[in-house]
Amino acid sequence: MGFGARWRDWIWWCISTARFSILINGVPVGFFSNTKGLRQGDPLSPYLFVLGLEVFSILVRRAVEGGFLSGCCLRGRGGGEMMVTHLLFADDTIIFCEAKKEQVTKLSWILAWFEASSGLRINLAKSALIPVGEVVEVEEMAVELGCKVGSLPTVYLGLPLGAHHKATSMWDGVEERMRRRLAQWKRHYISKGGRITLIKSTLASMPTYHLSLFRMPKNVAKRLERIQRDFLWGGGNLEKKVHLINWEVVCTHKEKGDYKNGKYIYIYIYQTKIETLNKALLGKWIWRFASDRDILWKKVIGTKYGKKGFGWRTKESRGTYGVGVWKEILKEANWCWENLMFKVGKGTRVSFWTDHWCGNTALSLMFPQLFALSVQRNATVKDVWDSSLGQGGWNLIFSRDFNDWELDLIGDLLILLRGFRTSSEEDSVFWKEGNHGTFRVKDAFRLLDAPNVTAFPVKCIWVDKVPTKVAFFAWEASWGKILTLDRLQKRGWQLANCCFLCGCIEENVNHILVHCTVVRTLWDIVLALVGVQWVFPETVKEVLWSWRGSFVGRKRKRIWNSILLCIFWTVWKERNRLAFRGGHLDIQKLKNSFVCNLWSWARVYMGEETSSLLDFLEWLAAP
Repeated sequence: MGFGARWRDWIWWCISTARFSILINGVPVGFFSNTKGLRQGDPLSPYLFVLGLEVFSILVRRAVEGGFLSGCCLRGRGGGEMMVTHLLFADDTIIFCEAKKEQVTKLSWILAWFEASSGLRINLAKSALIPVGEVVEVEEMAVELGCKVGSLPTVYLGLPLGAHHKATSMWDGVEERMRRRLAQWKRHYISKGGRITLIKSTLASMPTYHLSLFRMPKNVAKRLERIQRDFLWGGGNLEKKVHLINWEVVCTHKEKGDYKNGKYIYIYIYQTKIETLNKALLGKWIWRFASDRDILWKKVIGTKYGKKGFGWRTKESRGTYGVGVWKEILKEANWCWENLMFKVGKGTRVSFWTDHWCGNTALSLMFPQLFALSVQRNATVKDVWDSSLGQGGWNLIFSRDFNDWELDLIGDLLILLRGFRTSSEEDSVFWKEGNHGTFRVKDAFRLLDAPNVTAFPVKCIWVDKVPTKVAFFAWEASWGKILTLDRLQKRGWQLANCCFLCGCIEENVNHILVHCTVVRTLWDIVLALVGVQWVFPETVKEVLWSWRGSFVGRKRKRIWNSILLCIFWTVWKERNRLAFRGGHLDIQKLKNSFVCNLWSWARVYMGEETSSLLDFLEWLAAP
């Protein structure tokens, strides 16, 4: 393969000097040298494996060139052809040949030569001979090769191979894994905060791999959504539970424009927004086709569909050339190209008038009158750039002289072009959204998913270090959807409506969390500590909006945001204790519970500064 003697000596020294030790009862005993190969996990191992497979690739290519193997010939538009002989990924290999016994026999010889030359062993027990279409004597050919007979569709690298791209059956594995992870019995043992975490961790990994290549059918998306919804709220086939908040609201963004940390109001986009996520993931292939160099997958797609626009994109899919996965991916081309812009290098692959490379849009749209007069409508940037004009300049040719009222247009065009010139670099594309210049799924999703214009007090709910279940409860309360007595009556429950805490007024979310005379004792503690007089708003959401705390200083700002949630949580727990267990209200215990909960959260922020409860109260009340 052309490696020098010194390099080979280095590799041999790395291999031959490795020593091993084994543990007996947890104690390493002795060392011994290996006779061949490398130890598992050695960083040098994958490099040597790749070099070994390069030998195998050379054997296969020479066999194809000699006519012993045929490979797979791809034919596309315009009579273009491309030969694919084999595909390699880590230790998985696909080899293409004709369904003839003679070619299978020669392939077995190639495998034997590779084993003899490399010292590696091919695991034929895990290998399969997969026929495409009707193949006679396939069993005999499998015996000749020494492997089993497979069939299409199958699975390769975790993705379906040979299945129809719109078949719902290829999503069965994703749905089954999600059902196992989000089994109904698990929800009985974890809080809603824990359910949120489990849903996000499950959805962050399971469907994304498939979504990055295939378009998910709508009925599959609905089934996955139902699994998530039932796991969060309860329900399903065996029980009926109240889903307090509409699923569209659950998947709503944060307040408009709050994208600095990429978070969302609750679950990160994978439910009813799964279609948008799918579009963003598929759009990445449009970006990759334009930005990647001539790698194998791009050559295959370009050969089959044909290229247009100086090779930046493929032709539209139609007829026998417009079926399969790429046809679905091409449906995302329009919005992708609306957000792509060219970076001019040599200028040989960028159209001067029709491509978007300067300004906010293509020059033909910015200056339609000049474009109509241009003689060079199909010219590239290089064609219009004249390097012989001193340090170079733009040589625009028009069909006639300009009228006086048209001179301003040509002046505006030249001013726009003043900062651009060609260079020795290759032309490229960059992504306009975000600050990175490259396509990111997160940026594409934000672009496709219109943010919710309804203002919402996000920062007062999703507070750092506050337990997720507490923040989730505050989020439910802000929508007025917690199961107070008035809400239960609306759902058909025959109950007397009287506040469990004060026993005087009908219970609703705003009364039980804000206006109840018992709850006011907790509010009085906080306001007295900081010396503030406050007129309480009407609703919980207005309280969240009004809870500013600019007077407490930066040091106490984080714990100040937690106080509101701590009051809500303490009051709700006490209310449920009285509702389900009975007993009497002890206001002093309620105060103690609130202060202790707040102290436990504050210790996460303050560390040793609040070693005791008394120190914490003094710290909170200090100016």
